[in-house]
Amino acid sequence: MPRNVKKWSIIFLIASLIGIGILAWPSIQWMHKNVTAISKRHDSNMSPVIFIPGSSATQNRFDGLIDKLNDRRGKRHSLLKVTVHTNDRISYSGSIRPRDNEPFIVVGFENNKDGYSNIKKQAKWFSIAFNALAKKYQFNNFKAIGHSNGGLVYTMYLENYFNRDDISIKKLMTIGSPYNFSETSLSHKTQMLSDFIKQRKKIPKTLSVYSIIGTQNFDNDGIVPARSAEAGKYIYQGQAQHYTEITVTGNDAQHSDLPQNQQIINLIEQYILAKTKPRDDQNQDTH
Repeated sequence: MPRNVKKWSIIFLIASLIGIGILAWPSIQWMHKNVTAISKRHDSNMSPVIFIPGSSATQNRFDGLIDKLNDRRGKRHSLLKVTVHTNDRISYSGSIRPRDNEPFIVVGFENNKDGYSNIKKQAKWFSIAFNALAKKYQFNNFKAIGHSNGGLVYTMYLENYFNRDDISIKKLMTIGSPYNFSETSLSHKTQMLSDFIKQRKKIPKTLSVYSIIGTQNFDNDGIVPARSAEAGKYIYQGQAQHYTEITVTGNDAQHSDLPQNQQIINLIEQYILAKTKPRDDQNQDTH
């Protein structure tokens, strides 16, 4: 081979290798970033409790409940509030403290109206918020609490949007959730309940569900018929790993009072929250 041809062949080879390296560099960076994120999520100790309020309620709906829990648990849980707007924009207030492994996160919606069509929209908006939170805080599991329609939003979300191998939902507590809306008889299933039952196989099999039913007169909690709240068993029982139904009566058993009900606060401590002792809080906040 002539010397010049050999020289240019070597130059071409070197240039090609450099070009391949330049082209491959973004992929290498992406792979490194992706592997780092997966490792960080896998090693995460954070297990947030994510609340969804009912219709007409805002991200402030659980303030009284959270204050009572923190008073009893040494201000252990920091609080982040999230609002999803109708244009899919997310706004935040509050913060999660460093090394808080069980923060409280409340997700509310600008459109917090009642009705099946709105619940479908809210489940989609919750999915947007959840994905943003998961990306930001890199947790690998969480616990869920939904009051009233918040439990319906969670059900819709689990059946239609939650499809992740890297994050598990450990426990779900629904409080006064009207799975059959205002129907007092299970012989008549609403379209929403029928759809929930039809999609029930998508409910995670490792999930533990606690359905809390409030009654003032053993028929309803002033708004939600007991039979409607009991319809949750047709969705979760036999599909989730555990399904437990608990009835709360007496003081503060009216629908809007349930999140502040002392019996329910005790149940949240017993079934949802970690049993470890609170440790000293950090003064510094992170967003």
